[in-house]
Amino acid sequence: MSKISQAIYEIESIDELARKDQWVNRIHPLVKLCVTVFFLVVTVSFGRYDLPGTALMILYLFFLFELTGLSVRKALYRLRIILPLVCIVGVFNPIFDRETAVVIGGLAVSGGVLSMITLMLKGIYTVLASYLLIATTTIGDICYAMRLIHIPKIIVTEILLIYRYLFVLVREAGRITQAYSLRAPGQKGINIKAWGPLIGQLLLRSLDRADQVYASMNLRGFKGEFPPGRKYGFGLRDALYLIIFAGGILLLRILPMAEMIGRIAGR
Repeated sequence: MSKISQAIYEIESIDELARKDQWVNRIHPLVKLCVTVFFLVVTVSFGRYDLPGTALMILYLFFLFELTGLSVRKALYRLRIILPLVCIVGVFNPIFDRETAVVIGGLAVSGGVLSMITLMLKGIYTVLASYLLIATTTIGDICYAMRLIHIPKIIVTEILLIYRYLFVLVREAGRITQAYSLRAPGQKGINIKAWGPLIGQLLLRSLDRADQVYASMNLRGFKGEFPPGRKYGFGLRDALYLIIFAGGILLLRILPMAEMIGRIAGR
């Protein structure tokens, strides 16, 4: 399987996960969006040296992965390109902050090392929480939730169109690379001399395909905003989801959970 075919497969797999008929997918998208944003805000709010508090926020991700039945291994594999980029953010902190912040078993740990690990964890948690939202909520439902909190229509429509046209772009790239490989059997990759013409062809074919899609949208009555696929009602299940998860996240933030666990483990 080529890299482009693999990319198409991964995108469609995540889209299929979001369309599954399971309890978490039926939760009101606004509730899931609010809980995810709340988790991100709380996680980022920890101090740069507060490694124990930041590390404990993994409990939210752990429980959600368990409840949804999603694979952590597959999630890490699908995010294999993004996660290293996120981890680079604090890689230079140990160079600039060399003062000892804590001593663990006679080993002095600098503030730069603590802040680096803390920043890495925050980035990883942010990406995984976003993945959980996308894997349990379709892009249409996410945009529907964004409109409920009055995010401008043009922004929501742009997000939805970018996501949908991504499939068009990737599929056209797959067709072009397949046609090239058939005309150059045995050649590994694409010759650098053909990059320019192929990128030009990709742009022209994608624009042509996008124009056809837009014409179809207009024929179906598109007026600058996509109607939601289904309308959700706020029920008891949604309220319980909001209270339990938002309350659990808040509890992890305001209580010294790391100290409490340390005391229990020390007994």
